[in-house]
Amino acid sequence: MSRVKRGVTSHARHKKVLARASGYRGRSNSNFRVAIERVEKGLQYAYRDRRTRKRDFRALWIQRINAAVRAHDMTYSKFVHGLSEAGIAIDRKVLADLAVREPEAFEALVEQARGSLAKN
Repeated sequence: MSRVKRGVTSHARHKKVLARASGYRGRSNSNFRVAIERVEKGLQYAYRDRRTRKRDFRALWIQRINAAVRAHDMTYSKFVHGLSEAGIAIDRKVLADLAVREPEAFEALVEQARGSLAKN
């Protein structure tokens, strides 16, 4: 029975981990034992922060909408309630973009929300 040599697979595995660790400081980018710990921790951070990013962006959009709505003498909560009363379904990402890039269109939405609140 012939002997099985495993150098090729372990070399490939080491190479893959060290490629992911390029850019790390100190021994973390060259020493396999340290690099594998850093790479695994980096993957944990990436997994966690993919979810956190969604929260952060939603908070940013709400802040931008609130700032733009307050320039028209209204609060964010009343604005969103007025939009839902008017039957306008636009997500916060688009509303924030309109507030920044298309102030005239955003002002028209504020007026519609104000009008629907006045009716009820």
